[in-house]
Amino acid sequence: MPATPKPFVICAPEPRSLDLIFTSDKLAVLRDRYELFETEAEAVAGLDDATLARARYVLGQPPIPSETLAKMTSLRAVLNVESNLLDNMPYDEVFARGIHVVTTGAVFAVPVAEIGLGFALDLARQISASDADFKAGRELWGGDGNLSARLLTGADVGIIGFGDLGRTLNRLLIGFRCNVKVHDPWLPPSILQDHQVAPASLDEVLKDSDFVFVMAAVTTENRGFLGAEEFAGMRPGAAFILLSRADVVDFDALLDAVERGHILAASDVWPEEPLPPDHRARRLPGLIHSAHRAGAMDVAFKKMGDMVLEDMALMDKGLPPMRCKRAERETAGRMRSKPVDTN
Repeated sequence: MPATPKPFVICAPEPRSLDLIFTSDKLAVLRDRYELFETEAEAVAGLDDATLARARYVLGQPPIPSETLAKMTSLRAVLNVESNLLDNMPYDEVFARGIHVVTTGAVFAVPVAEIGLGFALDLARQISASDADFKAGRELWGGDGNLSARLLTGADVGIIGFGDLGRTLNRLLIGFRCNVKVHDPWLPPSILQDHQVAPASLDEVLKDSDFVFVMAAVTTENRGFLGAEEFAGMRPGAAFILLSRADVVDFDALLDAVERGHILAASDVWPEEPLPPDHRARRLPGLIHSAHRAGAMDVAFKKMGDMVLEDMALMDKGLPPMRCKRAERETAGRMRSKPVDTN
């Protein structure tokens, strides 16, 4: 009796690579269980009909136009290894055919939440600024160095966006006994209340918080929704911590608010990456800079491979994926985050 052919996988995980997202042991498992066809993302749409017809899974989220999708008659799932869904396929057709689209973005939740907590503590106690002053010989000793310091413990905290990132951050904040308000227009109040946070409007989160964490993905509705008016409504001296995507913020307005001393800020994401050498953000006091590195840890990348293998094993048995986050037909096409260029 001839051996059963291995399921066929088109691998186009740019900017990731198989070596980045799988340990050597797990990559060996992947190669043992599946027949892999490795290619560039932009080449997928041009593959020959026979190759497209064989594909059970696509690892990555390369552009898949309607005419290409029609040829992928065996396709069961697209396994995105970005942190956000991309607007590069006809989601209505994908869902009509019962094809799963899943993302491994949850692997970044813990490292992003941890660095966000670090930013908050730094801004609250001027850790980086005091270190710079010490090195320059202008340090202030004792209480003189704490005139504008504040505690995170017991503080009023606002979280904008309560997906994997926001929920993980909230768990880290529990030990600080913060008063947490959350704004997320895609969630009903009962879900927020189940997580023991207070549902709130955007205005309430901004005006009532000592620390505001932005975890919201970019959608068709919210590009640039945090602008000059919103920053003006924040408490004087409050900390604004941006951890999701730069496009949700009017960056000029953010930098203006920091420059005039109304708020402090930290950001892991920027409107241009890398920023031009002469960009004013590079020299702005009161702003902590991070080069889109919050989630980019090897431990997170390797968890992607674990999730992918487990979900492919489930789908091979006719079961739905359960480790990765499944895209929803109502919201998938509304995501507008830019793909990353650097891991």
